[in-house]
Amino acid sequence: MKEFIQEVPVLSNNQFTVDRLLQDYLTTQIPGEVYHAIKPDLERFGQRVMGDILRMGEDADAYPPVHIPFDAFGHRIDEIRVSKGWEEMARVSAEEGLVAIGYERKYGPYSRLYQMAKNYLFAPSSAYYSCPLAMTDGAAKLIENFGSEELKISAFTHLISRNPDHFWASGQWMTERTGGSDVGTSETRARKDGDAWRLYGVKWFTSAVTSPMAMTLARIENDKGEVVQGSKGLSLFLIKLRDDSGKYNNLEIIRLKDKLGTRALPTAELRLEGSRALLVGEIGRGVKTIATLFNVTRIHNALSAVASSRRLLNWALDYASKREAFGKTLKDHPLHMQTLSELEIEFQGAFHLFFYTVRLLGLNEAGIAEERKQAAPLLRIYTPLAKLYTAKQNLKITSEVIESFGGVGYLENSGLSKWLRDGQTLAIWEGTTNVLSLDVLRSMQKENTFPPFLKDISLRLLGLKNPELQLCGKKIMGEIDSLQKFASQTMSEGDDFMQAQARHFSYSLARVAMAALMLEFADRPDHDTEKYRISAKRMASKKLVSLLWADPLWREENNKIVFS
Repeated sequence: MKEFIQEVPVLSNNQFTVDRLLQDYLTTQIPGEVYHAIKPDLERFGQRVMGDILRMGEDADAYPPVHIPFDAFGHRIDEIRVSKGWEEMARVSAEEGLVAIGYERKYGPYSRLYQMAKNYLFAPSSAYYSCPLAMTDGAAKLIENFGSEELKISAFTHLISRNPDHFWASGQWMTERTGGSDVGTSETRARKDGDAWRLYGVKWFTSAVTSPMAMTLARIENDKGEVVQGSKGLSLFLIKLRDDSGKYNNLEIIRLKDKLGTRALPTAELRLEGSRALLVGEIGRGVKTIATLFNVTRIHNALSAVASSRRLLNWALDYASKREAFGKTLKDHPLHMQTLSELEIEFQGAFHLFFYTVRLLGLNEAGIAEERKQAAPLLRIYTPLAKLYTAKQNLKITSEVIESFGGVGYLENSGLSKWLRDGQTLAIWEGTTNVLSLDVLRSMQKENTFPPFLKDISLRLLGLKNPELQLCGKKIMGEIDSLQKFASQTMSEGDDFMQAQARHFSYSLARVAMAALMLEFADRPDHDTEKYRISAKRMASKKLVSLLWADPLWREENNKIVFS
């Protein structure tokens, strides 16, 4: 009797040509001549990410970095050995212009869509080399905006280079033992040394620690060795990992972090012992300056979440057509298809939320003056919304996909469990869900982003042509009205009230935005919209707004629930 062996799910050899949503989205958001110019590159790259790039990523995951603190004779060397695949990923990133495209701006405001579409294809195959690329993009944007002419020559040209021998990735050394997102507690100090500075302190988490450079915060000492405490006392610095002779720049690698996931990514704890650094921006404005970097890396965070979800759903869809249970394939079981369809709708919403944020970034950088003016407040609120929502949603999709594989999904060698471990970092890195929810509130209170946000969504809904979609739009207009009334009613309730309900409020904003963007996309006459109409109507039918009246009694009850 022949034993049964389950047929293995297989992904398409070309992740661009199989992605109908990506293709349809780009054709509707980019002028025809631009799309026809970039399409061959995306088709070629869609094939490559399932070829040599995927093999590089698999090699990087199989051989995580190793820290060798001493040589055989006891000399401190702090060598970090990474896999060949990880090293090759840096060369690929340069050759393919994964950072450069966004700064060459060959296609004006559409350059960011092109760049992020390419990174969207790359990220799931990259073993999280997408993380160094995010920080590199953020560092490039920061230096472009605030760097001196010297920095633009000595560093910026490396960050945006297509030459693998000239290209630099950048790290990000922010977190210290005193706090993660609360950088105001940072203890690292900076002392003047001629035209440069010397940094002293311990950095608790330093991602991509093998990168040639990094951005970091420190407190500048005065002549008496005194510093200004809090966020206002921090300044931003660029630090090179090694000096001109190739030796470490007065720093010591304490250890590599033993992380839950993203194990191919070298993340270290290190000590700065007089490391030479260059000031970026104005003294004492480091936190405000580095926000430019965070805004870019948070968009990349959403990219990784959405791209990972797409790859996992592709696995689940192929498996559903091959796995038989109770006499028929999984795709013929109504409940299984209901589960997959719900995940697909959620994914489509996240896709639109992310790519709309990218469109805003492109307009803010390269649009005409009026476009930049309109895009700026929208980009400010959409960036934390896209990051916080897609990260949590990715964990939900990942968990459901693993479950859809049954017991084999729980096995390490199925290749699925790593996605759950890796995905958890997306909800933490660049600000936790709560931190990003508070940032949404901060954007509303300090930069008045809420009125432009509501106006932008309302105009999209009012412009719908399809009668069915118009009805959905009216329903969402009612949801918008409830959000507006809630915001008005809570203005006098105080900070504690606003903070307690910030997550509920931010989730509501994200869901309303996703539904509106999906309806607008489905309403277009220039592609086959039946699938998109169904998805948009189902998204719109959900309870999109869930608000919390977190008055003093409610908050007191929270304490009793948790601590009594």
